[in-house]
Amino acid sequence: MKKPILYTLSFLLSAFTALPGKAADPNQPNIVYEATVDSSAYTVERLHEGFKNPWGMAWLPDGRMLVTEKSGEILVFKNNKFTGDKLAGVPKVFNQGQGGLLDIKLHPNYAKNQWVYISYSKPVEGGATTAIMRFKLKGNQIVEAKDIFTAKPYIPANFHFGSRIIFDKDNFLYFSSGERGTQPKVQELNNDHGKIHRIYDDGRVPQDNPFVGQKDANPTIWTYGHRNPQGMVYDAATNRIWAVEHGPKGGDELNLIVKGKNYGWPKTSHGINYDGSILTENKELPGIEKSVRIWVPSIAPCGMTIVTSNKYPDWKGNLLVGALAHRHIARVQLSGTNYVAEEKLVQDIGRVRCVAQGPDGYVYAITEGPGLLIRLMPKNSTQKAAK
Repeated sequence: MKKPILYTLSFLLSAFTALPGKAADPNQPNIVYEATVDSSAYTVERLHEGFKNPWGMAWLPDGRMLVTEKSGEILVFKNNKFTGDKLAGVPKVFNQGQGGLLDIKLHPNYAKNQWVYISYSKPVEGGATTAIMRFKLKGNQIVEAKDIFTAKPYIPANFHFGSRIIFDKDNFLYFSSGERGTQPKVQELNNDHGKIHRIYDDGRVPQDNPFVGQKDANPTIWTYGHRNPQGMVYDAATNRIWAVEHGPKGGDELNLIVKGKNYGWPKTSHGINYDGSILTENKELPGIEKSVRIWVPSIAPCGMTIVTSNKYPDWKGNLLVGALAHRHIARVQLSGTNYVAEEKLVQDIGRVRCVAQGPDGYVYAITEGPGLLIRLMPKNSTQKAAK
């Protein structure tokens, strides 16, 4: 058995001229066009290679780790090694374009109820849709599987499915659903696309959701006006939800998710169409939430986590955001709900699809192109406190 390979990240990169947190536009203090590169505090432990398009990961109490592949497989790891096993009974997925098997999450009370949740692109009559399924495991066999949500209406598009899953302190389940190219309909509440939804762990609708009882409004909707949110994390210390979403050409967003709020797409955006034409003249409008962080150019933000571990004292409370296009992890520093600074970690490691803090307190990430499982190891556990 090969030992894990350690790589010291002493990249010979030119320093960026912009200081962390220094805005390129004084009228938009949350837009920073450049970030510094941090490679001094950690090494990268390369645990596995050979993924094709990994998407999500979750740890079981028995020490197994599950990694989803977009094609529809769930790989089983033990002690950070691929066992060669895969879960049996995975539902058929719509593996086209951006569709496929997506996120995976354990119920917070998994030790008692054994529920595992996945999001996936479900093939349906008329195309495909974002679905949330829950199931239990009997060894490596999926049992008691049931869809508890399918986004409607069904659409033939093969892109912008979302979709991340989180739970809050009260065990409500939140998940993101991409807008599937519907654009103006994202601002309408009679469809599930371009929304973040909130449900009970069995799919029932909480009666304190913001649009329950409102005519022509789907009751599971928590927030709307989203484009394609592919990262979400719950901060238990502050009871806050953070989400990142893909903009068009430019204008990726980090948002604080607040009940009933409108996040603007496609009425507002800091990006343009891919052909260079103007998407909207409006970067801000009354009644629309301002993003906490905007990336120009786009980094293509994906899976994210919040650092709570004592393994990284300088990073506690920071958000770690996977970047697909720019092939790094963005360490976003906040002061309360305000953006402060950002550093790039593991530059050029690959397209970072998911970042998570493991049961051992270390930060893990999965990448595509190349398909890796990595772990960030602090060089010195007695790092100096953040300045």
